[in-house]
Amino acid sequence: MSKERARRRAAREAESARRIAATDARNAQRNAARRRADRRRAAVRGLLPRRQRWTRRTRGQRATTVLVLLAVGVLTYLLVDDWSLRIAVALVALLATPAVVTMILDRSTR
Repeated sequence: MSKERARRRAAREAESARRIAATDARNAQRNAARRRADRRRAAVRGLLPRRQRWTRRTRGQRATTVLVLLAVGVLTYLLVDDWSLRIAVALVALLATPAVVTMILDRSTR
């Protein structure tokens, strides 16, 4: 009886050792693949220029700016009869927009 138990225990331990070895092999393969992917990403990152965030304004701020410009254009078109004055107001609005937006929405602490 004890020999049978010892044989079953040995079989269980051998099966457990096989499972552990298989798990270790799988983990080693995953780690190697992860290292290769990390090296590939690092190489590509080294070749490509760093991305720079071009937009300083949020989508809502940009949308508000465009809507205000459109409102100025529509109001100018409705309230002013002279075409030269309409064009002048539109040009002034377009040229002044960057300065006004910077003054109102700038986040600098100066």
